[in-house]
Amino acid sequence: MNYGVKLEKAPLYCDNTSAINLTKNLIQHSKTKHIKISNHFIKDCIQKGEIEIKFVKTKNQLVDSFIKPLARDRFNKLKTTELGVLDMKNVC
Repeated sequence: MNYGVKLEKAPLYCDNTSAINLTKNLIQHSKTKHIKISNHFIKDCIQKGEIEIKFVKTKNQLVDSFIKPLARDRFNKLKTTELGVLDMKNVC
């Protein structure tokens, strides 16, 4: 299906500057020789221009609301302001 969205490069948001730097450096270092295959896949996609890594502060990392236990206030902030999820109690 075509939803009318066209992206030059798909954004991939990351809060780890070391991981971002690894994707930009084409040289394989001894410290990086045991990196998972998925990281090589991402590096290949970046080189092809399919995705773009963008830095996001840890406090604004949306994926945390799905994979980590968060404090109630932080979870609610991410849920309402960033994801746009409405609380049904407040809708009616």
